[in-house]
Amino acid sequence: MIDFYNAELKRFNHAHSGLNTKSRQAQVDGFINVDPARISWTRALKQSLARNKSFSFDESSVTRALYRPFTKRWMYFNRTFNEMVYQMPRIFPHVGAMNLVIQLSGSGARSGFSVLISDSIMGLDTIEKGQCFPLYLYDDQAQSQDCSSDDLFASNVQPEVGLKRRDAITDEGLSQFQDAYSGEQITKEDLFYYVYGILHSEDYRTRFADNLSKELPRIPKVKEAADFWAFSTAGRDLAKLHLNYETVEKYPLNIQAKGNLVDEDYRVTKMKFGKKRCDETGKNINDLNTVIYNSKITMAGIPGEAWDYVVNGKAALDWVMERQAVTTHKASGIVNDANDWALETMGNPKYPLELFQRVITVSLRTQEIVRNLPKLDLL
Repeated sequence: MIDFYNAELKRFNHAHSGLNTKSRQAQVDGFINVDPARISWTRALKQSLARNKSFSFDESSVTRALYRPFTKRWMYFNRTFNEMVYQMPRIFPHVGAMNLVIQLSGSGARSGFSVLISDSIMGLDTIEKGQCFPLYLYDDQAQSQDCSSDDLFASNVQPEVGLKRRDAITDEGLSQFQDAYSGEQITKEDLFYYVYGILHSEDYRTRFADNLSKELPRIPKVKEAADFWAFSTAGRDLAKLHLNYETVEKYPLNIQAKGNLVDEDYRVTKMKFGKKRCDETGKNINDLNTVIYNSKITMAGIPGEAWDYVVNGKAALDWVMERQAVTTHKASGIVNDANDWALETMGNPKYPLELFQRVITVSLRTQEIVRNLPKLDLL
């Protein structure tokens, strides 16, 4: 894509030599090749062409990102070719920058309120129209650290160079909770996980459903210190599950295989449900107990409760079934093949199947933790 851009720049310069930048800009739209199989033009990229800027591939811009729930992809994170980076350069300023971020549904999300934690860059629609709240922010060392406000998390400031990491939760935000539970040694990390825990509370989601549909969540204080710690501990446990979904233990499904399987037999194209069954009304519905992985492998014994953990409008297992597949993007012709990630990144041809088993474990344990949260008794 970058080579194609540079070739278009060379062709443009040959055809429009001698023009100033403003005149060049006026000629761009009618001249460039907009074939979506070659490039995706953005407004900024067109301006770069008009300003005679060429680019080269930057290996350091390649990073892992959480594209959809429980689905990672390789991403080229670079201001030149990402039109909207928002505040992500302050949250993950470079490959290897350590951070955690809680993403929750943005205002007007059609899929309802949802929340998920990540240790890598998230897309705007990993959680629909997502808003992100990090554990840390990376600021310029010379930048003022006066971020006092009524918000629990620090206000937005434009990214700078010469980065220094600091807590995203403000001192004022922390003191409000320390004052509420005198004698308790509460850290900003404890409060961060308290937020993640309380945002999973069914009591909280039900009581504030109207507010959550149109504005960012307000984080209440519970009456008892014991309940604060219960929510904080649950938030840590949930975070551990959701961050480490690729390494949690596999749920012991009944794997029905045809013959002795070799690596190639684990290739997945599109998982589907095994059969239909009648519900109590006589309507045919998918039998959620069984999923056909491919022509040689069937997964049976899926617990029904595993489908009840919903994130971003779908069961977590539905996300696995949808994304662990081979699809072709109609406009660009780009093939997204989950088997490539399994082999080239994970070094495990069984990765899609094992991911399904692991997300069953994540789903069941998430619901167990949420069920055991205390009732929401607020100050």
